[in-house]
Amino acid sequence: MDLVPLSRVAALLTPRSGPAIERMLTVEERELCAGDATGTAGRLAAKEAVFKLFGSSGAPLPWHSIEILREPGGRPLLRLTGRAAHLAEQAGLGPIDVSISHDGGWAVAVAVALAAAPSTPPAPTPPTTTPPSTPPTDGGETP
Repeated sequence: MDLVPLSRVAALLTPRSGPAIERMLTVEERELCAGDATGTAGRLAAKEAVFKLFGSSGAPLPWHSIEILREPGGRPLLRLTGRAAHLAEQAGLGPIDVSISHDGGWAVAVAVALAAAPSTPPAPTPPTTTPPSTPPTDGGETP
């Protein structure tokens, strides 16, 4: 989960901020946002939320290899490439779903992942057997 203030993103979208947004969003993402602070903030929050799933604290966020695009109905579509795809694999992640919302000057995103399916099926566990009962050793009869 991540939360991004729209005001911070609006400042990044001004010409005097330089190429910051270009370092964070791919060309396709920037075209989808078309300079809109709300859409941009949502994508940035989603990228951060996805990165947190990797468990790679202290590592730089691979901005361009986590893409937040759009499905035909408007739902966020996640595309991982390069380093981000490698980090997801290392973390044992399977499919990742992203949800983005905006309200009160904030964009919030949640990313949820399933565990990846094992690459090989687990080895069968041998059946357990109970040892036969042993007769008493005192020479007496068993009741």
